[in-house]
Amino acid sequence: MTSPDLAQRVVARDPRAVARAITLIENESPEAVDLIRRLYPNTGRAYVVGVTGPPGAGKSTLVDRLIGEFRAAGRAVGVLAVDPTSPFSGGAILGDRVRMQTHAEDAGVFIRSMATRGHLGGLARTTADAAMVLDAAGYDIVIIETVGVGQDEIDIVRTADVALVVLVPGAGDDVQALKAGIMEIADIFVVNKADRDGADRAAATIDAMLALDDRPAGAWKPPVIRTEATSGRGVPDVIAALAQFRQAADVLAASRREERAAWRLREILGRQFVRHVEEQLLGPDEFTAAFGAIARREVDPYTAAASILERAMPGRRRFSIDHVGVAVADAAGYVAMFRDLFGLTTDEPSDVGVHRIRFVQTGESTIELVEPLSSDAPIAKFLAKHGPGLHHICLFVPDLDAVLADLKSRGVALIDDTPRQSAHAARIAFIHPSSANGLLIELKQR
Repeated sequence: MTSPDLAQRVVARDPRAVARAITLIENESPEAVDLIRRLYPNTGRAYVVGVTGPPGAGKSTLVDRLIGEFRAAGRAVGVLAVDPTSPFSGGAILGDRVRMQTHAEDAGVFIRSMATRGHLGGLARTTADAAMVLDAAGYDIVIIETVGVGQDEIDIVRTADVALVVLVPGAGDDVQALKAGIMEIADIFVVNKADRDGADRAAATIDAMLALDDRPAGAWKPPVIRTEATSGRGVPDVIAALAQFRQAADVLAASRREERAAWRLREILGRQFVRHVEEQLLGPDEFTAAFGAIARREVDPYTAAASILERAMPGRRRFSIDHVGVAVADAAGYVAMFRDLFGLTTDEPSDVGVHRIRFVQTGESTIELVEPLSSDAPIAKFLAKHGPGLHHICLFVPDLDAVLADLKSRGVALIDDTPRQSAHAARIAFIHPSSANGLLIELKQR
């Protein structure tokens, strides 16, 4: 089936086509990219509800009840239940889907389990794209149920329009409810299994936490709703809260859409760039060799990454002038001249070896006045031969080690094969004038 045909069938809400499209996306098939391009103009209409919380909180049972409420209101519902990856088949362990079998024959409901495939954050890596397929297929509500998550597995906030955090009494002490991460993403709190002892205490703890929140006046305050998902008690209150949030959070929704778009673009760029490096740029064993070199402490990870980036994007380095070095016999007159003529201030002098250094501050770059402290200092010899004037130009580079390695590979003569420390806690190295048309060039990394 071609992408145009499959896209048309998805938009027509053919369940087999929807299932096929999600499979292509999960497998990161080359056809999936073209399919997403074709489906994208048909997206942006579904309301994406994220349901997250710790294992055993009753998320799947609650989702089953939410589906029933939405269907009673005439809404078409798509569900993505993210499950742990099976250690045997590599697929999803279908516990969530089993709990939603009451809707299996409903043509207005599509339920799909997705394996995390080792991806952290509570979602599979391709969950956002799969949700987009359901959106394009015309499902009014798309529910994403995360795998049972911990305190920092909060990718759902980057995917859903509203985040519903399901908690359960008796799962930990009161301090658990005050921890950062998953508690901070909730738009609606649900204390499920509210018939258990401790439900009122759990709800009161969350309310106390929210009372300490410094949200601006008029901002949405997450409600705390008690439910018994097995019996359905409290589920209509969750539906009502979802509707209230959707109505009250138009500005927030637009902001979230922008944040989600930014996160998705960065995530896709990062994934595709790494794939390009692995498949197109490096030889079969080069990545493995780089890992080994880092493990043996022969190279640090940043230098290894910089080397790969330079090969992937030649000329990406942005050189800028850090300062211009001027050789002077007596800096006092120059300090006064820059002050009187241009109003420029000069730093306090700093003695470095046999030279005294003063920096004239000009804004983006500086002028370095270099004065000899002895007759045999290099600057003294320069002055004897050339007189006062330009001594060197210092270029700022983002990765000095990578630049030096590149220059050496091209046969450029260096005064410094390895960087050394400067007076201002920077790393510097010099290119020999013989390789720079007689000009002394300093390279500097802050």
